[in-house]
Amino acid sequence: MIDPITLLLASLIIFCGALTQSLIGFGLAVVASPLLYIVDPSLVPAPVIMMGFSIALLTLFRERNQLEFNGLQYALLGRIPGGILGASLIIIAPQPILGLAIAGIVALAVGLSLLKFSIPVNRFTLFSAGVLSGVFGNIAAIGGPPLAILLSGKDASQFRAALSAFFIFSSIIALTILGFAGLLTLKHVYISLMLLPSVILGYVVAGRLVGRVDKQKTRMLTLLLCAISATILTIKSMIELA
Repeated sequence: MIDPITLLLASLIIFCGALTQSLIGFGLAVVASPLLYIVDPSLVPAPVIMMGFSIALLTLFRERNQLEFNGLQYALLGRIPGGILGASLIIIAPQPILGLAIAGIVALAVGLSLLKFSIPVNRFTLFSAGVLSGVFGNIAAIGGPPLAILLSGKDASQFRAALSAFFIFSSIIALTILGFAGLLTLKHVYISLMLLPSVILGYVVAGRLVGRVDKQKTRMLTLLLCAISATILTIKSMIELA
């Protein structure tokens, strides 16, 4: 069971995350994971991954005509070894150290993007982004930033469609790995069902706003979310280490 206050806070956080992801293609985990971990550590990563799968499915249905899957299979292949590594790190490494590592890499990615450091989109970079996404995703459910930054030059609709397709398949991979590692339980499934209405509400609200999001705003909001995520993870991890 989940405490009613915890459920209310988690529902509000998930709504904000679902609204963000419906608008720009990713962001549910970036917004929700650090805050949910503070509310209740058991909410991360499995329930967040399940919520990410749900909103990605809804978003892809809306943007299905814009989907270009060329090359994303390489990112999905990278997600497998990355996910295994991420699940292993959850078991053997202290959470504060993992949080600082994730925050540092995300901050580096944001800095490179602000400097207009162009990363070519090819098999190697897609696979590498998939590996990083797998590590981040299975540690804290934050699997979006590596691929989002790599694909940030796409049209807003194509960006949302491509990331949604990636999240659908990568979430299945991540949950399978977590299940084998003993990090996915029936409690996580129950909590996810309780939070699902917040995902749907966020999607519906975003449907009235999505047409107003252009390419440049998508890119800048992506970088802002990454920066916020890195900052929150850094503060939380430093407090835990102190």
